Amino acid sequence: MGGTDVTDGWDWRQPGGGPAPAGRPASGDPPQGAGGGSSPWWSDALADPWRDPYAPAAVVVPAAPAVGVGQPEPVVDPDAPRRPRLRQVVLVSLITALLAGSLGSALTYAFLRGGTEVPALGAQSGQAPALAQRKPESLAGVAEKVLPSVVTVRVYSLGGTSEGSGFVVSADGHIVTNDHVVSGGPGKATVIFNDGSTAPGTVVGQDPESDIAVIKVARTGLKPVEFGDSDALAVGDPVLAIGSPLSLANTVTAGIVSALDRTMQAGEPGGPTRYYAAIQTDAAVNHGNSGGPLVDGGGRVVGVNSTIKSLVADGQEAGNIGLAFAIPINQAKRVTQDIIGTGKARRTVIGAQVGSTGAASGTGVRLNAVEPAGPAAAAGLKAGDVVLRLNGHPMTEPTDLVALVRKYAPGSVVTVEYRRGSARQSASVTLAADAK
Repeated sequence: MGGTDVTDGWDWRQPGGGPAPAGRPASGDPPQGAGGGSSPWWSDALADPWRDPYAPAAVVVPAAPAVGVGQPEPVVDPDAPRRPRLRQVVLVSLITALLAGSLGSALTYAFLRGGTEVPALGAQSGQAPALAQRKPESLAGVAEKVLPSVVTVRVYSLGGTSEGSGFVVSADGHIVTNDHVVSGGPGKATVIFNDGSTAPGTVVGQDPESDIAVIKVARTGLKPVEFGDSDALAVGDPVLAIGSPLSLANTVTAGIVSALDRTMQAGEPGGPTRYYAAIQTDAAVNHGNSGGPLVDGGGRVVGVNSTIKSLVADGQEAGNIGLAFAIPINQAKRVTQDIIGTGKARRTVIGAQVGSTGAASGTGVRLNAVEPAGPAAAAGLKAGDVVLRLNGHPMTEPTDLVALVRKYAPGSVVTVEYRRGSARQSASVTLAADAK
């Protein structure tokens, strides 16, 4: 151990000795870094007596990259478009398909049409009709005039609900309807006006034999109807029926006067028998029209719609077949005035009881009895006489004489043609009011 130990050509000496072999730095000289400065990892390891002679003389650590050198860390832009989701892809595809289909259909239609334009349909008309141009005497003008005065009458009772129509006859709330609309009720009714408003009503009075009743509501400022003259009507005159058929309020139907003085005998089993010489019309009238007005071409009330004829059997629901009948307004107005004034109506009588029709001829109505102090007796009529005509109207059924007599007001003078034996005679009879 006393000589010099040579290993791999290197001379191991203490620091501070002679020069180190070529290619190997001196143990005391620190190596130069890449930047020319001393390495922070340099130590005098060669002077360590316990050092492994085969270990490297220095620990070389890769230098940290300089700032600005190399690729920067990627940054995600929050506003940058992202990858579309599945829902967006489906929606875009669907819209694209629809647009493509529409475009294809349009192109196909244009191809098949040859590119021609759709022609204008219909001829050019003049000035369009306006509501203001409808004349008052037109059907629309008449309906507009009368509708505000027409009401729906509803009566509730233990037997159910009865519904009909009516019309205002005074500004202070008097309303006319049919007796059979309010009969069987508690004397109260609900009145529904043209504008949809309602008011409770009280039955002022009713006359079952003429089928007229009067209701009073506590409302003022109402628009009453205008009365016409039912005696001035002629067959063929235009008329309108207004009311609430089958609960369809404010319904207007049109027709003509089909016949006049059509004698009617109506009534329910067990109830009073109603007689009147009716106005027959073909205006559509159904259940619920009862009590509503029949108006002429000037918008004047000429009748009160009351009953219809039908082909159905008894007990079945009847419907319009173009045979409707109205009480003449001259008679209805007179009865209404009596009810408002006295609470009941006067009944016009001739002072005789009718029986069967005339003899073999089948014409005329035989008088079974004549009241001694009655109008017929005062005119010279006797029991057994056969009445042939009343004011020119032929008598064919006993109901004809009763209905036509009640058409006139008490005190009216009528001409009666009759046959006594084989002789034909005539007499002027002054009709009277029934004592009751």
